[in-house]
Amino acid sequence: MRSSPGTHVWLLVIAITSIVIALSSAGLEHYLLHRNSSNLHQLSHHPLQALVGSAFWIENPSTFVPYAVLFEVFHAPVERWLGMPKWLFTVATAHIAATLISQKVVLQAIQDHDVPRSMAHVVDIGVSYGLAASVGILTYRIPRPWRWLYLAGAVAFVAVPLCTSHTYTDLGHAVSLAIGLACWPLTRGVPRGKPVAAEPPPHAH
Repeated sequence: MRSSPGTHVWLLVIAITSIVIALSSAGLEHYLLHRNSSNLHQLSHHPLQALVGSAFWIENPSTFVPYAVLFEVFHAPVERWLGMPKWLFTVATAHIAATLISQKVVLQAIQDHDVPRSMAHVVDIGVSYGLAASVGILTYRIPRPWRWLYLAGAVAFVAVPLCTSHTYTDLGHAVSLAIGLACWPLTRGVPRGKPVAAEPPPHAH
């Protein structure tokens, strides 16, 4: 945990917000989820809160444990490897860009009358865009030839839903994965086998 503090602070906040949702009445839950959503309505009225707040809530508290596992599998190794600033830059860029791009698609679909106007108010929260970015950049830590197998699996994981379901969330995952892969320059000069972490202080004699 000391070598990936950002990952675990983020996870702690999500644990707290998940408990709040689990203990809330239906009315309060509805308010909290919509207030922290990065949908078109919230982006137009509270853009900063929508972009930041949406990364700290999950709609279904029962999915917290699977997300915690994914944080340990993807976020924590990337943060240990690259250090907090590079990791945070990658996931924040992906979360913001994927949100704005996917919601732009929703706006265009509303204007073209392809989807109802109520899509501007849907619940749009979660941490999956940041996770997809970590999955992408983690590609460069895996040695060849396993790197290509890992990359093929990651691409298939986002491409299949995008080609079959065509939802704005699927588009956001694809954008986030692409951003994670595009952050390759951040990995230059960082050894694959040696994570970037602070050395523990020497013991006193």
